[in-house]
Amino acid sequence: MRSPHKLDRLLRPKSVALVGASPKDGSVGRGMITSTGMPGTPCKIYFVNPGYDEIDGQKCYKSLKDLPEVVDLAVLGIANARLEAALDEVIACGIGAVTVFASGYVENDTEPKLTERIAAKARANGIAICGGNCMGFYHLDYGLRVCGFPPPAWIRKGNVAFITHSGSAFSALCHTDRRFGFSLAVSAGQELATDVAQYMDFALEIPATKVIGLFLETVRDPAGFKESLATAQAKGVPVVALKVGRTAESAALAVSHSGAVAGNHAAYQALFEHYGVIEVANMDELVNALHLFSSERKLAAGGLATMHDSGGFRELVMDLGIEIGVPFAQISEATRDKLAARLDYGLEPINPLDAWGTGNDWEAIFEDCLQALVDDPDTALASFCVEARDGYYLSAGYADVLRRVAQRTRKPVFYTTNLGSNANLDLTTKLAHDGVPVLSGVASMLSVVKKAMAERDRAALGVDPAMQAPQGLRAKWQLRLATGDLSEAEALDLLADYGVSVVPHLFAESEAEALKAAEQVGYPIVLKTAMSGILHKSDVGGVKLNLVDAEAVKAAYADLAARLGPRALVMPMAGKGTEISFGMTHDAQFGPVVMIGAGGVLIEMMKDRRFVLPPFGAKMARWQIDKLSLRPLLDGKRGAKPADVAALARAFAAFSTMVADLEGLVSEIDVNPLIVNERGLVAVDALIVGRTGH
Repeated sequence: MRSPHKLDRLLRPKSVALVGASPKDGSVGRGMITSTGMPGTPCKIYFVNPGYDEIDGQKCYKSLKDLPEVVDLAVLGIANARLEAALDEVIACGIGAVTVFASGYVENDTEPKLTERIAAKARANGIAICGGNCMGFYHLDYGLRVCGFPPPAWIRKGNVAFITHSGSAFSALCHTDRRFGFSLAVSAGQELATDVAQYMDFALEIPATKVIGLFLETVRDPAGFKESLATAQAKGVPVVALKVGRTAESAALAVSHSGAVAGNHAAYQALFEHYGVIEVANMDELVNALHLFSSERKLAAGGLATMHDSGGFRELVMDLGIEIGVPFAQISEATRDKLAARLDYGLEPINPLDAWGTGNDWEAIFEDCLQALVDDPDTALASFCVEARDGYYLSAGYADVLRRVAQRTRKPVFYTTNLGSNANLDLTTKLAHDGVPVLSGVASMLSVVKKAMAERDRAALGVDPAMQAPQGLRAKWQLRLATGDLSEAEALDLLADYGVSVVPHLFAESEAEALKAAEQVGYPIVLKTAMSGILHKSDVGGVKLNLVDAEAVKAAYADLAARLGPRALVMPMAGKGTEISFGMTHDAQFGPVVMIGAGGVLIEMMKDRRFVLPPFGAKMARWQIDKLSLRPLLDGKRGAKPADVAALARAFAAFSTMVADLEGLVSEIDVNPLIVNERGLVAVDALIVGRTGH
């Protein structure tokens, strides 16, 4: 027995009123009638428009209050100027849900704006709203379609739930791609009262939903969104997200478009990875990822196997795969023997495989070769990459090969067209409906496969408990952090308290103290200004490196004291190694986010960094380190010894524990550089900004 859901009156109504229903072809009012009147609609539909007594032979009511019952849902296909009065009538009638197509933007609007007034009234009266500025929704698992621009007749029920802030993305997937089948599709628009998290929660209660796609401008309920992502992860329902507003310029457009605050994309990256979300970069990847995951098959261990009917395209896929970073399955000698036994003379039994020879017995050869590739222990998933054409015997045969091979394995097996514009055919549509995904364009396919493999590998880490924060440390530092930024020495002491190794350091407020400290820590030394208020010492010439004797210390100290002040910090040179950086920022939506990346002067030049939600254990820390572009440097280059990567992973995990333990007290941390070598690592410099101080 299905439990009631708070969005039932919106997405699963028993009765619907179409306000603004119209007989005029091409109008939103006619579109509402057409979409809700499609076969299978399970609820009572009423027309409301004071300008008509009847439409298409059905009675048309003058107002909502004239209806014979209190409907669950009022669909407002009316102009912006009439929206507020219509919502007031909705409230007066006790109607629980509304769909708003119009934008809610009017000239010479007063404060608060119309959209704000509508949102406030809806919240105060417990009314769910789809929109405004939306296309509507299709709850195909229920049989209801609500849209001012009716869908094509071929739209069908399936296992994909799609929730989007973009009406054009809604139309692109629902109205043009015949391969898809949807359990639920929602054009959320401005989310005046109902947001993505609530739609996700509803979708996850539909048994047919096996994958969720998101086109996001923002997240208005971060806590609810995280809860829905956690539910999807627990249920094993993959989530694929395309987040726009990734650049500052695009984020500004999001504000003007729908009032959305795009947020810090680094935080979204960390959030998505934490909950196993497949983040894609464009619409092609979004569509391909949804098709791949709609098969409900999990990636096995290993790499990608591909089969082709062209040597040139086989080489192209190999080039693209290596450039993108997709591992190809390293097929066994036994698999190569099977391939060699079936291939025509001159064809190489390798992966990727070109299996087209003379054309003799081609269908059986392709089937046997694809089966051999799929059965190889190192094959995680397999694709037949070939062009498609309706009414062509080769294309029909290729599709049949895929159907038969897919029936004999639980690994993902799918069709990929070489061109991105060639998948929406009768042949590929039928193949997709038969349960064999059809992806468009090999470059996009490879990118999606790489992301799917990364999530598979992340999930394989299993339980990775974070380190426990030492008792009492938060209380120890709380009062100091409340007074403002820490000095460099204090920042290093704080790191050391939480288990991150730091360079030894001593204060000096005179030349004599500087000389004594240098003797204690050992030459060569570094002398830094320790005057308060100077956060970026290098910018003001406040760092003196590689001072090898007392005379050098005297000269360096005299310069710093004269220009910046007498207080200085003395520490030994850290030695050679790879420079790494740790960082932390506090995101307004999702809280603290930690970073690891290239350090020293490379931090800005390389843009080589990973963002993670804290806290996490050493396994996740190591996994993040292994994803860095600079990772090969840690293995030792040009005679250097391999660095202690395990120590770096432990330090990054400890840093994440520190950040989590100090949540609410710190707004920013910059540890740069940490020197990593064969002996371990040491943090050389640190900046910690108190949350209350800024």
